[in-house]
Amino acid sequence: MRIDMFGDTLCAMVTAAAFAQSGHRVRWWLPPGRVARALDDGRVLYQEPGLAELVTAQRRAGRLDCRTDEPGLADPNGEPAVSEPAPVVCLALQPGDFDRAEHLAAWAGRGGARLLINQSVFPVGSTEQLQTGLREQGAATPVVCLPDTLQEGMALASFTRPHHLLLGCDDREAEVTMRELLRPYNRRRDVLQVMQPREAEFTKVAISGMLATRLSYMNDMALLAEELGVDIDVIRQGVGSDPRIGEAYLYAGCGFGGPGFSRDVMNLTDTLRRRRVGAELLEQVLQINERQKEVLFRKFWRHYDGEVDRRRVTLWGAAFKPGSDRVDNGPALRLIEALWAQGVDVHVHDPLALPELAAWARDKGTLTLHDDPYDAARDSDAMMLVTEWKAYWGPDWDDLKAAMRTPLILDGRNIYDPAYVTRQGFTYYGIGRS
Repeated sequence: MRIDMFGDTLCAMVTAAAFAQSGHRVRWWLPPGRVARALDDGRVLYQEPGLAELVTAQRRAGRLDCRTDEPGLADPNGEPAVSEPAPVVCLALQPGDFDRAEHLAAWAGRGGARLLINQSVFPVGSTEQLQTGLREQGAATPVVCLPDTLQEGMALASFTRPHHLLLGCDDREAEVTMRELLRPYNRRRDVLQVMQPREAEFTKVAISGMLATRLSYMNDMALLAEELGVDIDVIRQGVGSDPRIGEAYLYAGCGFGGPGFSRDVMNLTDTLRRRRVGAELLEQVLQINERQKEVLFRKFWRHYDGEVDRRRVTLWGAAFKPGSDRVDNGPALRLIEALWAQGVDVHVHDPLALPELAAWARDKGTLTLHDDPYDAARDSDAMMLVTEWKAYWGPDWDDLKAAMRTPLILDGRNIYDPAYVTRQGFTYYGIGRS
């Protein structure tokens, strides 16, 4: 089948590459920007396991045709510069690009596309709005919603081997086409949940809201655990053993971030406000999360009784989660800003996220970035573990202690054994640990 993909999001790249791998012929139309420039240079900007190799292989095979040579995909009259749409058109655009989505939907309808798939992270009701616009122009193209449920750090696997897929669809023929497109990823068991488009959009943001609530709840419990002199990790195991609750998203830490997760919760909160429905719970979730992003700074401040000016601090990890190069809304950003405000010299190591971090820090403050974690820790007064990359789980404690000026560990993800670290000669602070 021929497919046109529009957008430069991670969702667009994963979907385009996966569909091409399944034998479809995909034209991927990208707007000008960093993603397009990287592809023109033969690179893949998103650092996701297996994704760069898949994109490269599908381009070489001729099934993935990346079009980055027509800025804006528009001619001087404002019409898309694609002569005729493929039978299937996918939109995986940036969150603020709804006007562009309407423009492309109208083009797809005029060209007789048989199906329009909305994968963009737009407000609830957007798919219906696109469908209404097509009907008003007399187009018969059905519009379905395939919400972006990718997990960054394992985005390709979460699309090709999904635990569940949400499909917002109220057209029988469109559902048949979607089941065929998704058949390679839906073979072991039926993971496709079909519902109305508005229900699929709402389910997607509701899932993010629930997960964020669990994380913030455990971070609140971690504060109480410290006051009571108990270990939140033991509490987590006990709570997670209850089958009504389960183990997922119960880890206390220094806050969550990311471009998708945080945005979903904020979108859901905004929707509640616009509908004049109380958003107190989710607003509190967001407030707890913002507070938690500074928890390592507060522990550092208390350890030195506020005497932190001109001290040197090392951050291990800046990405919002392991496996990603993204720092969007991540706890490292808020933490760095707090350290800067107190005159702290900040040094950072991260396996993937240093370019993104450098771009964020430009014109904000001075950061020293390191390719080696032990070089980053040299002469430091504290090491703050922010992202739980596997390479950080088993450090050479002797080398780390020798490198640091003051052997102080602030573990923002509770990945270390406090007793063991203390026996290595370090002062240790975790989250929710006495």
